[in-house]
Amino acid sequence: MAKVKAVIFDMDGTVADTLASIAGFGNAALTAHGYPALDVELYRQLVGNGADVLMRRMLTAAGADYTEDTVKALRKTYDALYEADPTKLVVPYPGIPELLRTIRADGVKTAILSNKPDNMTCFIAAALFPGLFDIVHGQRADFPKKPDPTAVLLLCEELGVTPAECLYVGDSGVDMQTGKNAGIVSAGVTWGFRGAEELQANGADSLAHTAEELISIIM
Repeated sequence: MAKVKAVIFDMDGTVADTLASIAGFGNAALTAHGYPALDVELYRQLVGNGADVLMRRMLTAAGADYTEDTVKALRKTYDALYEADPTKLVVPYPGIPELLRTIRADGVKTAILSNKPDNMTCFIAAALFPGLFDIVHGQRADFPKKPDPTAVLLLCEELGVTPAECLYVGDSGVDMQTGKNAGIVSAGVTWGFRGAEELQANGADSLAHTAEELISIIM
């Protein structure tokens, strides 16, 4: 691998701890539509493939029979709740702001690519990490979701680096698959929504258990 010139991070479970936030808005949406709330920890397994898939998984976990109209109605409620207070209960993971400052001081470019809707991804990144990312992209209608490599390869172009000069960092199997599909070396972080077993099973090139370990991998 060439010297790392850019690092592309996933957001949820990687740089930002959004579990309580997503679960709170998800449960508020479910109860608003007459469904039972779910255990917060269950959301670790429900997230990762975009908001529409999250709605379907929530409904399935709640034992609901549903149609696509049900999914759309739940998504509309969820989005309205989320957009009213995007950073509610959201915090950076320990050491992440310091990590970003450290690698940027060494000339490494930084970016976010998330399957979270683009407007929410950009808002949270600006609120929690002002000035610490060169480019931030969430899920956009004209790009397929991760693990499709299209968006991450475009992001490499926007950053002015080749895939060989980039590192992809995430907390889930979807993230590791994204890196593999794009031909980018991937590092899995174990503090997020999934864990080491899933990361390794999906092709993680290395694992970081702390922000300090991730800095060592990058540098």
